[in-house]
Amino acid sequence: MGTTGAIKKRKRKSKSEVKSKIKINGKKKNKIEAMADKQQRNDAAQLSTASQQLEFFLHQYQSSNGVQLSSLELDSLKEARFIELCHGPAQNTTRNLGEYMKVAFGSSWKEVLCEKHIQEGQLDPGNPALLVISLSALRSLELLRELRPLTKDCHAAKLFSKHMKVEEQVFMLKNRVNISSGTPSRIKKLIDMEALGLSRLAVIVLDMHTDVKGYSLFTLPQVRNEFWDLYKSFLHQPLLKGDLRICLYGPVPSVSERKKK
Repeated sequence: MGTTGAIKKRKRKSKSEVKSKIKINGKKKNKIEAMADKQQRNDAAQLSTASQQLEFFLHQYQSSNGVQLSSLELDSLKEARFIELCHGPAQNTTRNLGEYMKVAFGSSWKEVLCEKHIQEGQLDPGNPALLVISLSALRSLELLRELRPLTKDCHAAKLFSKHMKVEEQVFMLKNRVNISSGTPSRIKKLIDMEALGLSRLAVIVLDMHTDVKGYSLFTLPQVRNEFWDLYKSFLHQPLLKGDLRICLYGPVPSVSERKKK
């Protein structure tokens, strides 16, 4: 009887420990989610003006590539080429990337970003209107979650190498694509393969989020170099011509602060 009682007691204790662990894990999960939500709100609160984005982008381009833009190029790169998110109707929404992009694309956002049918002779497959470029596959997926309300009918293209074969992406890009999100290296590879087209591209979102080690799209050496390679090869001239607008999504460090550091 004593042995049986001890076994039952251990079982009750075991069940109690399991429930306790579940409770603790639940609290941890809620805490992590709360921290992520807080970070998103902080990022939204710190979104930069077009002027701040322009100053940061020009500084990064010239310092990272060891070049000096010509006066003609500087004249072409005006504030109007950068999408300001910290003012306007989007400030009163849930403050995620999807809501901001609705404002950026104006009254035609539903037709441009949500429509799923190919328009023969007018709209080629594999040509997104919105391209999101970020540091990693994980961050690309996080941003796609913010865009989910826009991608229910026409799925977004995932353009990164982690767990994704390039052949699968080439096949997917044979359909209509309105929104794509990925990393610089894979995006450039798909453009070089002529699977990803840029004829419809109107907006590029450059993610300013930093990872746990403090790196971002503009500071992690390999990814930074891959981004500027992509930019100089395919995005610089459309931006100068006014065919393209850029959005730096997240807090942008001021150039003066970076120089002090």
